[in-house]
Order: sequence, then structure tokens, then C-alpha cells
Amino acid sequence: MEAQVTAPNLLPAPTDPTDAPPLRWGILGAGGIARRFAREVPARSAQQVLAVASRDQRRADAFAAEHGVGRAYGSYELLVTDEDVDVIYIATPHSAHRDHALLALEAGKHVLVEKAFTRNADEALEVLDAARERHLFVMEAMWTRFLPHMVALRGLIGSGALGEILAVTADHGQRLDTVERLLAPELAGGALLDLGVYPVSFAYDVLGAPASVHAAGVLTDVGVDAHEAVTLTYAGTRAVAVCTSNMWATTATTASVVGTEGRVDIDGPFYRPTSFTVTPFSGAPWRFEPVPGITAADGGFEFQAAEVARCVADGRRESVDMPWRATLEVMEVLDEVRRQLGVVYPGE
Repeated sequence: MEAQVTAPNLLPAPTDPTDAPPLRWGILGAGGIARRFAREVPARSAQQVLAVASRDQRRADAFAAEHGVGRAYGSYELLVTDEDVDVIYIATPHSAHRDHALLALEAGKHVLVEKAFTRNADEALEVLDAARERHLFVMEAMWTRFLPHMVALRGLIGSGALGEILAVTADHGQRLDTVERLLAPELAGGALLDLGVYPVSFAYDVLGAPASVHAAGVLTDVGVDAHEAVTLTYAGTRAVAVCTSNMWATTATTASVVGTEGRVDIDGPFYRPTSFTVTPFSGAPWRFEPVPGITAADGGFEFQAAEVARCVADGRRESVDMPWRATLEVMEVLDEVRRQLGVVYPGE
């Protein structure tokens, strides 16, 4: 039976990123994900990218010219002391997230930190404690959580339409085995922190913190993880989550949620703006379609930037939808996976 392209009124409407108050952003780092932020966020919201910093002045200058950014700094220290910058987006490798977040917080800046938030939970707690002490906002840039299909999914689950949740699956595989930083232990490389964080965070969004973590995987010859399967169980429930990730091959990157009353199948890539199909166990299937004009290939970062802007305007230190506790508990799961796989980064 072909699914109906309609969604019932029980689903919450996504917030409009253009309605969020404007902030002046500084981008710390000038790599690929920083370029995406600089391209999407000003184009799809009221946010302004005011400045960018790299350790290489020429790279910062090139980034600024490419994206129409007015200020380019050859050091991170200069960026965080720019009095006109309201918030810093940390877009450097995982290994540097702690130090760069602390640098920005110590300069009195609000912070959005790329995922994985830090190398481990201890470092995450340091950053969160620093934000708490300084009364500043900080959030992990798990942009998936703010996308329209995830807002709709949470509304659907909260309505009880799926019944008791029994199973969650999510997968993220990309062929990235030639990306230098993912092959480097000193940069906290491997599939888990770069790719696996998405399935684990998805399972957390649906089911919360797990009671048990069971991991199996394969390491590279330098000791970073390349492929893993993680099984999670939850106290007081019958639910099981299975999260897989790898950097050797591109997979379907789909996700599903199964309850006693129905199933949701999220189209791949599940972590980008996308659609899903709801199959009730009694009744006709139906489809949730994304917001017009936002595709999996272009757009999506503006939703998390708008969330930061709203929180800062409201004087909040953390987001209700991406709270500090979620960041810390997801990091604890990732720590346990690495412990079971035998992955240790230099300096930990």
C-alpha cells in the first residue's frame, strides 16, 4: 500500500529559524564543516557570521573572502577577544574542542561546540562547569536534534501513537578512510566520535540514557576504531537500541523506531533534513515530508543556530532540546564503547 503524503495534526510544527533574534558569530576553525555553517546559517536565518579564525592567516583570509566574512584572524586568541562577537562556533577536530571551548568561555563568549563535544566525558564536564561558573550558554552542535523531522518524531512518540517503544536502530557509514584527521589518534580520530555519535545521540533522543552498553568493532592498524556495532538496553523497559557506524563504506544511513502500535522508518540520511514513513499496525501508513526548500544536500544548520540565538536572548545557559545532561550522558556511552574496543587517545 502506498503511503499517504499527509501528517496528522498531532505533530508539532517546526520553529522558523528566521524568527530567532540575530547574533554575531565567530567561527573558530576554517575546515569543511565551518564552511557549511558559514554558507547555510546566514542564508537561512537572521544570524550573522562576523569573523573567522584559523592558525593560518592565509587560510582565514581565503575563508572570509569565500563567504563574505568581514574579519579574518590568524589566531584563535584574537577571535575570542573580539568585542563585537557574541558567540563562538567551535569547528576544530575533537581533540581540540575542550581547549578551544574553554578559551572562548574564559573570554566571556557563548559557545556552540561541534560534535562529538569533546574527546571524553571528563573533558565535557570541564567545559560545562566553566560555562556554569561564568553564566554562559554552551551547546553541543548536534544539529539533527533540531531538524523538522526530529521535532515531528518526538511529537509522534510523545503522543503515544507508537505505543511502547521496543526497538531503535540507526546507522551511519561513510567512506572516509582517506581523511587524515580520522586516521590520527592524536586528533581523536576514528569512526565513533565523527560518525557513531549520530546514531548514539539518536537513540538517546528517543530512549534516554542506557542501562547497559555492549560494543563490538574493528580497529585500524594505528588503533582508532573504523567499524563498530553498539547495543544499548534500558532499565525498566523492554527497549533495545542498535547503533552502527563505520568509515570504510557508505551505508544507507537510515533509522527506525518500533513500538507496540506502529513503526517509523526514517529515510537516509537520517541525520540530515529528511522524510519518514509511519506504519501503524492498524490503519493506513502515512508520510512526513520535510519543510519545502530544505533538502538533505543543502540546509539544516540554521535550526541549531536559531536555537542558540533564542536561548541566549532568553538568558538560558542550556537548551531544553539539547541539554547538558544529554551531551554528558552520550559522551559516557562513547567512552564505554571505546573502553570495550580498546581505543585510547594520546594524552587521555
